[in-house]
Order: sequence, then C-alpha cells, then structure tokens
Amino acid sequence: MDRGNNSAVTKFILEGLTHSPELQIPLFLLFLSIYVVTVMGNLGMITLIGITSHLHTPMYYLLSSLSFIDLCHSTVITPKMLVNFVSEKNVISYNECMTQLYFFLIFVIAECHMLAAMACDCYVAICRPLLYSVIMSHQVCLWLVGGVYMMGLVGATTHTSCMLRVVFCEDNVINDYFCDLNPLLELSCSSTYVNEVMVVCLSAFNIITPTLTILSSYIFIIASILCIRSTEGRSKAFSTCSSHMAAVCIFFGSAAFMYLQPSSVSSIEQGKVSSVFYTILVPMLNPLIYSLWNKDVKVAIKKFKERRMF
Repeated sequence: MDRGNNSAVTKFILEGLTHSPELQIPLFLLFLSIYVVTVMGNLGMITLIGITSHLHTPMYYLLSSLSFIDLCHSTVITPKMLVNFVSEKNVISYNECMTQLYFFLIFVIAECHMLAAMACDCYVAICRPLLYSVIMSHQVCLWLVGGVYMMGLVGATTHTSCMLRVVFCEDNVINDYFCDLNPLLELSCSSTYVNEVMVVCLSAFNIITPTLTILSSYIFIIASILCIRSTEGRSKAFSTCSSHMAAVCIFFGSAAFMYLQPSSVSSIEQGKVSSVFYTILVPMLNPLIYSLWNKDVKVAIKKFKERRMF
C-alpha cells in the first residue's frame, strides 16, 4: 500500500485498550491465552473436518471455511496487539496500517456473508431435506464460498482505496488497538464525507443483508421445528438454534454498533469494547458454538482420540 501523496504521516501510534501500566501484563496474558485457544480451535476444526470422511458434507465444508476466516481474522489483529502490550510505544507504519486495515476488512466482511451462507444451509437441511444433496451440491458450495470471499475483497478494496485518498497531517495517535476505519477517519485533516458515506452504505449492506438472510432462514426453520411432534426433538433443535443466533447477535450487534453510525470520539471509545467481541472473542467462540457442540463432530473427535491411543 503506497502512502498518499499529500499525507505527512509516515507512522501511527496505537493507543490500545488501556493506559494503565499495571494492566498491560495481565491483558497480555489474557489475550495471548485467547489467541492460543483461537488458533488451536480453528486449526483443529479444519484438520478434523479434512481427515474425517463422514464430515465431508456441505455443512462441514462451510464450517471449515468459517474456521479459516476466523483464524485469519484473529491473526490480522491479535499478534500486533500482543506486541503493543509489552512495547513502550505502540508504533505502526502507514503501510502496515493500511495493510492491516485491508486484510481485516476482507475477513470481517467475509465472516458476515459466511454466517448467512451457513444459515441458508441449515434452512435447506431442515426445511428441504429430500432436495438437500441437489440444492447444496459441491459446485454450489464452491460458488457460495467464492462469493463470500469476493464480497470481502470488493468491500475491503473499496474502503482501503478511499482511505488512501485521505490526508493525514500531524495528528497520528489512533484511538484504538488496531487500524480501523472510524479511528483513522478521526485523524484526517481533509474531508472524509465520501469515506463516511461509504462506511455507512457498505456496512449497511454487509450487515443488514446477511442479517435479513439469517432471520428469514430461521423463521422457516423454527416453523418446521414446531411441526416436530417429539418434545425432546423440538427442545434439542431450539437449543441449537438459540446458540447459533446468540453468536450471530454478538457478532452482528457489535459490528453494527461500531459501523452503522457516523464516526465520533465518543462512539470510538464505546466501540473499543464492541470491537473486542467481533475481532477477538467471536473467532475463539465459533469453533465451540458451531462445531464442538455438534454430535457428529464429537463422534469424530472421539474416534480420532481412539486411533491416536491405539
């Protein structure tokens, strides 16, 4: 990423999550632990799905794609944040900042649409079980995943291209723990009207469209579950849906709070807390919420352990 011609800033300083020195080491250990769990959980899920033949289905193909997105999503943000906890000055160069912004946007946008694709897969599996293998064919799955990444690439390229046109003068302190859109726009000494319009429009599309897809899918799913005569069957189905929707609400709720409003100092301060959820906690929780509570995955893990012991 080349630096803008009119920008005098060659590096930025990340303020981080806290200014208290006594909290730096505890936070470092906390987020290091979260990152280790995130890497192990998502890599483990990708590996398990890859080596287990009965998990080679559309649902688990999408789950492995989600795990890959979560792994990359967390890796773009967390290692730099961990370094900043133990550094005197949290410095990041202009080019590094724009690169981090670009890849962060790719994976956060891709995750929005991947969650929607997974909801559609659940809808077909529950509401159209006889046509599942036809509708969710291998080719359709490839197109879905390809479309998810294309959405991420288009959105990230648009946002980053607009950001490269912004002029930064003397103020170079980013009021956040990573290079995000709104904190960077706060430092601009040129007009950011176009950038703010793009943030609201693209964020609305990338948040509202998947949200509506997920909600409509679950309306039909719940209607089908209500037709199940077994009380135990309905209870299990509702439990699975509530866990899935809870994770979706955390991710989309925090993302919406962060991006579906004009940038301001107060919103950025509040947004630090919400951004921790969708950049750090959600990638750690997704393998548990979407996979480890799944009966087929538990069976696969048990068989894998038995083979290793044998």
